[in-house]
Amino acid sequence: MAELKSIPHNIWIFLRGKKFVFINILAAAGIIFLIMFSVYKYLDAYTKHGETITVPDLRGMTSEKLSDFLVDKHLKFIIIDSVFLAKKPKGIVVEQDPLPNEKVKENRTIYITINKLVAPAVKFPSLEDYSYPYVTAFLETYGLKVGDLIYKPDLAKNRVLAARYKGREIRAGDMIPKGSEIGLTLGDGLGNTKVTIPSLVGLPLDEALFVLKASSLNKGAVISDSPISDTAAFRVYKQKPDPATSARISQGESVDIFVTQNLSKIPKK
Repeated sequence: MAELKSIPHNIWIFLRGKKFVFINILAAAGIIFLIMFSVYKYLDAYTKHGETITVPDLRGMTSEKLSDFLVDKHLKFIIIDSVFLAKKPKGIVVEQDPLPNEKVKENRTIYITINKLVAPAVKFPSLEDYSYPYVTAFLETYGLKVGDLIYKPDLAKNRVLAARYKGREIRAGDMIPKGSEIGLTLGDGLGNTKVTIPSLVGLPLDEALFVLKASSLNKGAVISDSPISDTAAFRVYKQKPDPATSARISQGESVDIFVTQNLSKIPKK
């Protein structure tokens, strides 16, 4: 019994003899804790933990404007690719990664793809003796568009007789910039065929151009009373020649169109 009572006393004597060891252990643990806490706080401040930037929409901007724009937002960019889109302005951003409105850290690099400044050249295909509907679709596969049409007497209607680029005749194998308009000379099927001038007044501009092409006529001058930003928003209020005074003209001739957004200028039928 006496031995059991002496156990706590002996433990106390042991611990008191080792108190400096325990003090050193506690001090070391405290120092380690302070070091780890300081490192955590430093990393938290250095990496700005929890702070993010919303990625802006860069599509449509030119690469020249990107640097100043992104510096203010503490972001960087790298051009990783370029493509050619004929319907987009040259040199603008067409794709980006990360996408707009994503959350990123400060100084994040945004990888962008721009529309080429110079259109790549394509080898012009052979079109002669093919029909107009086929050629229209065929040229699109080469990234080319149909431009002005000229009709000449020929027994085969709408047969391609020749092709032109910027007024000069071109042949198969010539290198043409992608996205270019190609003028075509087509056979009229009869010789000097006359067509009725369609009435374009009141039609949206894009519809009027479609009607002209369907009538085997070319677009002449397009005169607007304000800058054209959307062809569907402008309507024809006058045309030359006027269908009321010149009922029929030759295929391939041009019709001038006058357009406006002011509906009061459009004559009532």
